[in-house]
Amino acid sequence: MQISVAGSPSSLSGLERAPTFQARQAASRRSVGFTLLELLVVLAIVAMASVGVGFAMRDSSMVQLERDAQRLAALLEAARARSRVSGVPVRWQASAQGFHFEGLAASDLPEQWLDPDTSVAGADGASDTVTLLLGPEPIIEPQQLLLVSRSHPDKNLRLATDGVRPFSVLAAAP
Repeated sequence: MQISVAGSPSSLSGLERAPTFQARQAASRRSVGFTLLELLVVLAIVAMASVGVGFAMRDSSMVQLERDAQRLAALLEAARARSRVSGVPVRWQASAQGFHFEGLAASDLPEQWLDPDTSVAGADGASDTVTLLLGPEPIIEPQQLLLVSRSHPDKNLRLATDGVRPFSVLAAAP
């Protein structure tokens, strides 16, 4: 066995030195906390989850009403264009089962709501008595109607035109 002076390299030959205080402190500093990248990843995951929950919690009856309103606005404009091209007056009228277009061929445009919960009320609040004249003149009188959810009467949307611009979906007046 070899004996040497303390502190010389040969005194601990074969044995590892114990880590110094500074080395232990540096190692503990590196392992404490999260990196900025890890925090950003977690934040992005939380943001995507909250967006998903927000979309899932959206009121489905209002979504269906919006879809029916957008679809009806497009159908009214299509009927208005066909009336102008053909020169034949076209009327849109609400019915108990949905609605129908007078002056067009029976199978030209759909006549049912996407959601059976949708109904129509006029500006005066009377239901199923709304009639809109869609042409053949390029400028028609200002017209509007109110789409209402039967199961939630407080949820409604207004479709309106000033006679020059196309029908558009508007929030109903309170």
